[in-house]
Amino acid sequence: MSRIQELFARKNKKVLNVYCTAGYPALDSTLRVMKALQENGADLVELGMPYGDPLADGPVIQASGGKALENGMTIVRLFEQLKELRPAVRVPVILMGYMNPALQYGFEGFCREAAAVGVDGLILPDLPIYEFETEYGAIIKKYGLDFIFLVTPETSEARIRKVDALSTGFLYAVSSSSITGKDKNMDSQQGYFERLEKMKLKNPVLVGFGIKDSKTFEVATMHTIGANIGTAYIQALENNPDIESATKQFLTTILQ
Repeated sequence: MSRIQELFARKNKKVLNVYCTAGYPALDSTLRVMKALQENGADLVELGMPYGDPLADGPVIQASGGKALENGMTIVRLFEQLKELRPAVRVPVILMGYMNPALQYGFEGFCREAAAVGVDGLILPDLPIYEFETEYGAIIKKYGLDFIFLVTPETSEARIRKVDALSTGFLYAVSSSSITGKDKNMDSQQGYFERLEKMKLKNPVLVGFGIKDSKTFEVATMHTIGANIGTAYIQALENNPDIESATKQFLTTILQ
């Protein structure tokens, strides 16, 4: 089994995926942040690749990506850093980003390098289903990487079942059709989460967008296997320059 499959075989509720930005808060802090997340209870790490036009990201994550780019982060430098990823970081790691940097790098080379350093999967929100099926999915599969599609409350049942069939690893359920970091009423989304639960999908479902504290984490995981946290963690790093202390304090409040 892959690391992601092993995680879900071992843990089937309240799985915590935490997003961090490569090269933030400092260029050389990527692995330090990931280790701190692992040591303080994160089950998965979603590592954001900074990009100048991140359509799905809110202002906090956009700012962290801008800072990372100013710090000198590139895809080449990221793969250099990730050569030290395993076995220091044992939890599954997913690269999250956009197609343009991967295409500029060379998509097959990008997948090859990701697999070589121990990355487990990819989230590329702007990769359409048709292009995935006809061109890029085969390359992703060739290098043993999981691919995670996103769904929203407006996604039709037919499309949900389609992307569930194409996804491996898990399905990312966006809590509402908006950018990251917006305040969401998780209670009002219970019908959506319950609908996904009743569909008996092939993949585990993790909720993202708007999870920021123990209450929203609890509500988001009532009908799903877990949740993704990003903006709130980036803000914790902004407010405390000590990465280990900031991470411990933040995750303690989520997992209390």
